[in-house]
Amino acid sequence: MNRPQPNEYPIWGETYISKVDGDIFEILNDQAQSLPALFRANTDKANYAYADGKWTLKEMLGHIIDTERVFAYRITCFARNEKQALPGFEEDGYVANARFAERDLEDLIEEFTALRKANLYLFRSLNEEELNRKGIASGREINVKSILFIVAGHILHHISILKERYEVV
Repeated sequence: MNRPQPNEYPIWGETYISKVDGDIFEILNDQAQSLPALFRANTDKANYAYADGKWTLKEMLGHIIDTERVFAYRITCFARNEKQALPGFEEDGYVANARFAERDLEDLIEEFTALRKANLYLFRSLNEEELNRKGIASGREINVKSILFIVAGHILHHISILKERYEVV
């Protein structure tokens, strides 16, 4: 699949899309194993935040799960030709109201794994026409293919943060 073109997504999408290099489905599939493995290797840091006001590992994984759900919903809506504009979401507010700190890290890991596995069925089912369909989310036009790349790039973005700032192994 060809990369999305800059005119197919809002400027903020470049942060994530630029991180994706290779076959999008291989990357998404690999993340279903590599992200859980990364968190499992760092269970001793589950409640660690690298600075005051920053998310803990559990909160970051919860954010990743919430974001995956939001983006999968957007993909579903736009692939099915939804004409209604979809709202944005405020990630800090979602994390603040989710109680991820009270959850078991392994449960969050399993939740991500199940969610990604289910989403892969949806992602792989999309044909070229569906991938090129557009919609409005957060007040900006975006196509399905771009959201798919953002899903993968979002995780790559957070893996970089985990390695640089949380010093995960």
